[in-house]
Amino acid sequence: MAILMAMSSYSVAEAKNNLPKLLDRMLAGEEVVITRRGKPIARLTPEVEKPVGFKIDVDWLEQNRVRTLKPTDAVETIRELRDGYRY
Repeated sequence: MAILMAMSSYSVAEAKNNLPKLLDRMLAGEEVVITRRGKPIARLTPEVEKPVGFKIDVDWLEQNRVRTLKPTDAVETIRELRDGYRY
């Protein structure tokens, strides 16, 4: 379901004289377009807050992680690496 918002157009001179009011209208959800000689040159939209940091998708990690064939400890892993190394 789409919600239609009214769009208001203002000339550069009108925008200059009424900027605080136009900002309030934009924050209320109205689309505000600034025109020069009748052609749109700018659109006021609210700043979207970007999330800080990132979210780890634990389910994706669990599904896509590389699994070892057998559980090993550090000593056994080092021996396998050492014995498999060729000069």
